[in-house]
Amino acid sequence: MAKLDTLFNQIKEVQGSDLHLVVGQRPKMRVHGTIIDVPNSEVFAAQSLREWLVEILREDQLKAYSSDRDIDFAYALPGVGRFRCNYFVQNSGPAAVFRMIPEKIVALKELSLPPVLGQLADLERGLILVTGPTGSGKSTTLAAIINEINERHAKHIVTIEDPVEFVHQPKKALITHREVGQHCLSFESALRAAVREDPDVILVGEMRDLETIRLALTAAEMGFLVFGTLHTNSASKTVDRIVDVFPETMQSAVRTMLGGSLAAIASQLLIKTANGAGRCCANEILLASPALSNAIRDGNINMIKTIIQSGGTRGMQLMDESLEKLCRDGKADPHDAYLKATEKQRLQRYLTPQKMGAV
Repeated sequence: MAKLDTLFNQIKEVQGSDLHLVVGQRPKMRVHGTIIDVPNSEVFAAQSLREWLVEILREDQLKAYSSDRDIDFAYALPGVGRFRCNYFVQNSGPAAVFRMIPEKIVALKELSLPPVLGQLADLERGLILVTGPTGSGKSTTLAAIINEINERHAKHIVTIEDPVEFVHQPKKALITHREVGQHCLSFESALRAAVREDPDVILVGEMRDLETIRLALTAAEMGFLVFGTLHTNSASKTVDRIVDVFPETMQSAVRTMLGGSLAAIASQLLIKTANGAGRCCANEILLASPALSNAIRDGNINMIKTIIQSGGTRGMQLMDESLEKLCRDGKADPHDAYLKATEKQRLQRYLTPQKMGAV
């Protein structure tokens, strides 16, 4: 058993999400959003930390870490989970961050996400984007939707990730997992190949650059159901980000492509729970409609808020509406929700006098 496995077991026991290892400090883990020391742990010296880190690397990964000074990969510990690993070097020596990926894929119902997200699993084509800041649970939400497809439909699902996070076991669907750097050279090359692999569904772990976004849009336009993620906090900012990544001379054509292929945007934030024992998810939901297609094609992004507000019966909602509902239902910490809201005045009523003095 690798030495790191003992720390991974500790993370699982306390339902932590991340493990941080840095020379000169005790190991730390993030639990419900807060970083704390790993109990009964000692300060790492440079040599001992390097020995711990090297123990779980393949030879090719060790060479890459030694030459590039950082590396991303996945590590599986049976009975505990998978870990997305990032090794790097900083001023005191080697360092690493590990993100825990549970072995069991959590169902949409168990995640308490809006029911409309389950309906996305029945779509035949289009681009579906799950967005939010780092650590907001985008991968968990995507895995839950892909799991719904796997349970309901006999389709071919191709996932392209760096690294592979959730590993889906075939149910009704045929699933192909591809890891950038190990099974393919890049997101771009894998996306180009994917459209020739008879897919029904393509999942792109991260839409990082112009070429990946362009290929994802093209695949959706060709009739595939394409899922992707972006680090944006709202539906309107997501549309802006996609269009703005292209040169100005291409933006009109991109707006036309996006307007015709966008099926949904689900933006999410994690908020501390009211009892402080965990976190809950707030979601902004935008669904395709003729009005949305016209607004995107015309570059009238300000209309998206109105489109969401008028689509409540279909399951659409603004982020602030979701935050307010979580506070009204007693699920979210009002202070944390207030800090993350755009229109803060609508959440002021939920703040206690002590909390109001702190904002």
